[in-house]
Amino acid sequence: MSTDSTISVRTFVEQNSAGFVEDLKDWLRIPSVSGDPDRVGDVRASAEWLAAKLLAIGFPTVEVWETAGGAGLPSVFAEWPSGDPDAPTVAVYGHHDVQPATPLELWETAPFEPTVRDGKLFARGASDDKGQLFFHLLGVQAHLAATGRTAPAVNLKLIVEGEEESGSPNFAALLRDHADRLACDVVVVSDTGMWDRQTPSTVTGMRGLIAAQIDVRGPSGDVHSGSFGGAIPNPVTELVRLLAGLHDENRHVTLPGFYDGIVELTETERHLFAKLPFDEAAWLRTAKSPAAVGEAGFSTLERIWARPTAEINGIWGGHTGHGSKTIVPSEAHAKLSFRLVAGQETAQVRKGLETWLAERMPEWIQYEVSYEGEGVRPCLTPLDHPALQSVTRALGRAFAADPDGEPREILYTREGGSGPEADLQDVLGAPVVFLGVSLPEDGWHAPNERVDVANLLKGAEAAAYLWEELAGNK
Repeated sequence: MSTDSTISVRTFVEQNSAGFVEDLKDWLRIPSVSGDPDRVGDVRASAEWLAAKLLAIGFPTVEVWETAGGAGLPSVFAEWPSGDPDAPTVAVYGHHDVQPATPLELWETAPFEPTVRDGKLFARGASDDKGQLFFHLLGVQAHLAATGRTAPAVNLKLIVEGEEESGSPNFAALLRDHADRLACDVVVVSDTGMWDRQTPSTVTGMRGLIAAQIDVRGPSGDVHSGSFGGAIPNPVTELVRLLAGLHDENRHVTLPGFYDGIVELTETERHLFAKLPFDEAAWLRTAKSPAAVGEAGFSTLERIWARPTAEINGIWGGHTGHGSKTIVPSEAHAKLSFRLVAGQETAQVRKGLETWLAERMPEWIQYEVSYEGEGVRPCLTPLDHPALQSVTRALGRAFAADPDGEPREILYTREGGSGPEADLQDVLGAPVVFLGVSLPEDGWHAPNERVDVANLLKGAEAAAYLWEELAGNK
């Protein structure tokens, strides 16, 4: 199905860059804010715009999928079969909804009037995630032009979500409903970034998440601390005493079984993390913190990427207003979150929390624990996985000074946060790899969000190389 190449991937991308940027601007003008009920129609318009563009560049199957639960925030599915009987199947994930643009007064130009300044495209969604999803469209065209193929070297599928910025509440159900249509050998996520402009990198995993609330009750109502204090249980005191034991002296989490089965960092991974040009002083300024502290025996990057955590996000109870109110309060509350790493299961951590509470809570205190949603499982792709190595090679070729010369070294990072990637991995039963080119200064979710146009074009180039690299793994 292929002929001699008539144009290089890089040349095709360069020659079509101006039209690519103008098309992206058109998409960015649609204010597809999924969290704003007044913008539901715009989210649908964004999905329909993308569907039309995918059809225009040659995808033979394009569908707008309604969201489970009737949220009115549709996703877009597209499919382009390879035609090669042994070709692997690849699903690309991204999202077309965006964050609110407020506060508007902090934008130098209107958030939904895309503007290019100094090689950067400013608009809400420029990097998160419309720009990074859109480079795949240029990439597949470059792949076809450079190989002479009439269809990609892989069976290519796209699933572009419409409610990621609202927490993806219905995405797992959408995946389950369409699991047969989305069946694939690997998932490529383009909703992440690189270390910095000089250090191209790819993400290898994301942590999971459990969010919990503990509600503690003592007396049936607030009572006078002079008359009853010191002689009855104070739920605020008991909750504080309890939470003080959430970590030991080495800042290890004390929940039973918390670390059971986790995938430990290899020496190779620790070495690769250490190669990243990490400036801890600059990181602390961003963290608004005077010091870096955490689990003993691990570096800062290892702690935020590859180790599980327990955080107290908030605690309240009793009188918190102005002046004094001398009471023994009747209730106390705390919100906790746990970041999980590969090898941990949400059910395992929940059980550990409940056992820990039962063992440590005084018998005269009533309490209950509740959770926000089902939680998010972690995902991790081993460094030696063939699909990850394909991404590494594709990025190395794209960021090389000469695409026919020596590829650039690509380093590895992880994401400390959590997202729908675990749903993709679990429901579709396929490994997840990450192809993202956003930079730390791109300002996701902030005023003046932007994307480096040159990096977007490198993303398109990497995507073009990736399809032949993955096809070579068959």
